Amino acid sequence: MSFRTKLFLLFLVTVLASVSAVTYSVTHYTRAAYEEADMQRTQALVEQFQKEFAQQRELVARQVENVTNSEFTLKMAIDLERANADQSLYARDAAGAAQEHGLNFMEFVMSDGTLISSAQYPARVGYKETWVTNVKDWNGTESFLRKEELPNESAVALTAVRTQPNVTRPFYAIGGRRLDRNFLASLVAPAGMRTLLYLNLDATFVPGDITAANGDIDQPERFAPIIAQIQKQPAPLVQTIQWTSDAASAESFHVLPLTGRSGELLGALLVGSSRSDLVLLTRHIMKLSAVVAAAAILIGLLLTWWVSARITRPIEELAEGAREVAAGHWDTRINLSGRDETGQLASAFNNMTQTLATQRERLVQTERVAAWRELARRLAHELRNPLFPLQITVENMQRARQLGPDQFLEVFNESTATLKAELANLNSIVNRFSDFSKMPPPEFSRMDVNEAIRSAVRLFEPQFHEVGKPNIATEYFLKENLPDIDGDPDLLHKAFQNLVLNALDAMPAGGTLTFRTVEIQSGIRIEVADTGKGLTPEECSRLFTPYYTTKQQGTGLGLAIVQSVVSDHRGTISVASEEGHSTTFRIELPRRQPGVTAKKLSSNAATDQSAPATPETAAASD
Repeated sequence: MSFRTKLFLLFLVTVLASVSAVTYSVTHYTRAAYEEADMQRTQALVEQFQKEFAQQRELVARQVENVTNSEFTLKMAIDLERANADQSLYARDAAGAAQEHGLNFMEFVMSDGTLISSAQYPARVGYKETWVTNVKDWNGTESFLRKEELPNESAVALTAVRTQPNVTRPFYAIGGRRLDRNFLASLVAPAGMRTLLYLNLDATFVPGDITAANGDIDQPERFAPIIAQIQKQPAPLVQTIQWTSDAASAESFHVLPLTGRSGELLGALLVGSSRSDLVLLTRHIMKLSAVVAAAAILIGLLLTWWVSARITRPIEELAEGAREVAAGHWDTRINLSGRDETGQLASAFNNMTQTLATQRERLVQTERVAAWRELARRLAHELRNPLFPLQITVENMQRARQLGPDQFLEVFNESTATLKAELANLNSIVNRFSDFSKMPPPEFSRMDVNEAIRSAVRLFEPQFHEVGKPNIATEYFLKENLPDIDGDPDLLHKAFQNLVLNALDAMPAGGTLTFRTVEIQSGIRIEVADTGKGLTPEECSRLFTPYYTTKQQGTGLGLAIVQSVVSDHRGTISVASEEGHSTTFRIELPRRQPGVTAKKLSSNAATDQSAPATPETAAASD
């Protein structure tokens, strides 16, 4: 290459690089400055919301406390402590108390949770409000968000609970204010910004439930993906909506989840900020950059033939070689010669592929040996436990030969019983490993997942309430009219059993086992949650690995079998755990399997899958 050619090339690269660097720098720093200003404005609005929210909290708590400590409430509480008190006398008093103290919602509840008066839902008088009695002392607690069920709708309210301090048994007053458009009106948004509120977080998005302080919203259905994402993971997020084909119509929304006292998602606050100023400024910068770059591109066209012949061809060959390596052809070689940088790069590429092929073969051999060693270690560990009793039993029988006939017969009977039990244990161990190695393919039929879950859990009800052991409570949140799916009832029944057994092992001191089913776009989701000891992130990452277990006893096959069953159903399984508190398994299954014409599985057939839990079944959860 001549010096003149190199000089022209250097000039071209320098001009293009300078223009690109200036364009990028100006655009980048302009965008960064705009984003920072936008973030500051948004943060100010969010802080204003939080400040207003805190003031409303204090106000609601103070108003409910005034209702609780009023002379009328004290008289009511004392009167209702009488054995033959007439509760119906106070059925309408909550409405008067709410109106007097400026509250939207008001209820009075007895010590056993019985609702005796409700301002917002009088028809519920006499029902139980058990969530109130679960807290020993409400006085001094902060107000919290809560979903209020009304006769024709539901609402989100800022709620406070207080108890009358001058009676022997707790008497509760529950009051709150509605979170609605009037609350948004108290937030003063800067120019180019607005605030929205969405308080319907059911599975189906309802466009009409998006609320703005100044009236209706255009194209409310465009918020569906944002609401779906905040429902999936209730954490602050930022999303951009482009309302028209013009990029200047784009608007960024900072979404804040509104959660209840127990962390449940009740609503979302959306703070919108127009991006038109940034888009218009960026366009102006790009136009100026294009004019400057045109001259450099014109000069570059004169040298394109040289660049294509001397640089592009070797690079294309190197790129093709890299694609071949990525496709698994580890013996790929590049045939380029020369002493320049391109030739050196080709030589280094060939050396790299040769080294990769050698190391890959070593890695495969190492992983194969490690897998066999792990299997051998697990088998040795499992088989050693029953072998020792077998040895002791045989030795006892040998020594018993010196005893009398009656004594020998007694030892012989005990020993043969022990031999049979331990041999059965050995056979069970071998069967578990054999079952996992040859899991049968699913035989699909149309089935009801809710009924399959109830059937699997029904087997363990005696263990949940076994005398002398901690009690385990079960909670069901199974969606009604859940669509049937194409599934194998036997395999899914086994998978649900293993999840229940895994939860039992995680709650040695008792707790709550929760089952939930919901309909999702791709099919259905099943959640099994316990209140056990939880798992570390490292344990979660290895939980579905065959032969891995966190227990002192176990083969580590239970959850691996669950994953195998879910995978055979073209589904997914994941785990979320908080160490020391709880673990939740989530299974997502498709509604239909491709190429399957499944028949409806009768309810009796589904019930027949239930069988008493045996030691072999319990061991499968390890």
